[in-house]
Amino acid sequence: MRYNVAQLLKEPTGSTRSYQLWEEFTDAERIVDSASGTVKMLRTHQGVLVNATLEIQDTITCGRCLGEAGLDYGLSIEEEFLPISDLPILDLDTGHRQEFPEDEIQGRIDANHDLDLAEVLRQYVITQRPMKPLCRPDCRGLCQICGGNLNEKQCDCRYESSNSPEGTLAHLLRRD
Repeated sequence: MRYNVAQLLKEPTGSTRSYQLWEEFTDAERIVDSASGTVKMLRTHQGVLVNATLEIQDTITCGRCLGEAGLDYGLSIEEEFLPISDLPILDLDTGHRQEFPEDEIQGRIDANHDLDLAEVLRQYVITQRPMKPLCRPDCRGLCQICGGNLNEKQCDCRYESSNSPEGTLAHLLRRD
């Protein structure tokens, strides 16, 4: 998801580029399973404005049964990327320009004029994923005794909570 924008940075403000994106992610760099869509870049007076409309295919872990489920959703990205050399980062004490390693400045165009969308995509995906993902709306979860998936089979375990009135009475009956 790296784009060289050297030529675009040489052009006047308002110049555009458009790219079709189709990216599958491996285990080492997995953000999502795949992302596809259109990436549009617009030269601004400071850097490059990126507008991307993407279709995301993701695999999530269910919050109830811990099974995996597929999740498809649309994602709109709008971010401005600035060249590292153009960043006005000044030391407050001396007024001199500060130098930072390139890996410490995310969402920037690096010294080779490469614009990397991977970190921005990762951040947008995190905000889009559900906080408590479910494999399906009526997921029954796991048995509290044996840990079996209640979506796959009916469990014969008997759960007696000591916090409930029934659990306390059952505990007293066993002592008698």
